[in-house]
Amino acid sequence: MAAPVDYLLFLADNALILGQRNAEWCGHGPIIEEDLSMANNSLDLIGQARLLYQHAAGLIGQGATEDSLAYFRDVPDFKNYTLLELPHSGPLAGTAAGDRDYATTIVRNFFYSALMLLVWEALQSAKDPQLAAIAAKSLKEVKYHFRHSRDWLIRFGDGTDESHSRAQAAVDHLFPYTAEFWTDSPQETAAADQDPGGYTTNLQADWNALVDAAISEANLRRPTDVAGYVSKGKLGLHSEHLGFVLAEMQSLARAHPGAIW
Repeated sequence: MAAPVDYLLFLADNALILGQRNAEWCGHGPIIEEDLSMANNSLDLIGQARLLYQHAAGLIGQGATEDSLAYFRDVPDFKNYTLLELPHSGPLAGTAAGDRDYATTIVRNFFYSALMLLVWEALQSAKDPQLAAIAAKSLKEVKYHFRHSRDWLIRFGDGTDESHSRAQAAVDHLFPYTAEFWTDSPQETAAADQDPGGYTTNLQADWNALVDAAISEANLRRPTDVAGYVSKGKLGLHSEHLGFVLAEMQSLARAHPGAIW
């Protein structure tokens, strides 16, 4: 039994957009080890996206390919979490530029990898055998992503006054976007009818436990006053930032459509 195509695209879009964002650190990492680590993180995520797009393309047919799904869809067609498309800095308008902040990158990776640690683990038992195989491979990778981001979160939070303040600012800025993890979407509802184990709403308590333990160890504070607007990226309603990400990512393919490299 094949997983719903829209759910496969949702998983793929999340991995692709965060992989593209993290790749922006390539050649700009704070130290050489982290430059390489973040590049490898991006390779893992983009590799996951490729497998998911390939699977979706096979189900769609009609000449669809992983490239057509990644490079020739527009902003409303992407269903990634808004959290993953934000720049590596505090709140910014889409046309503004700001210095990359590694604490922001680490906190985002931590929130997302904590979620996907649970999602991929559950999807190993998916009724779709190809999705189950992708989940098994991806789980090995996300275990490292989680450990890496958690370790750095604790270093920052329990480090100098400067690193602590940056880590707390990143948590305060990004945590409200995690509310989107727990809202419904058509693609997740369809998938839950088939494989309820991977439905994120069922994973909220476990995610909270992972996040709270790390935040406490890092001597950071989890925001409490986060009620308000919930982002809707997975419904195709994105921040202004995604358009700029896609413009950079898709420009070569769109300039030479059908090219063979």
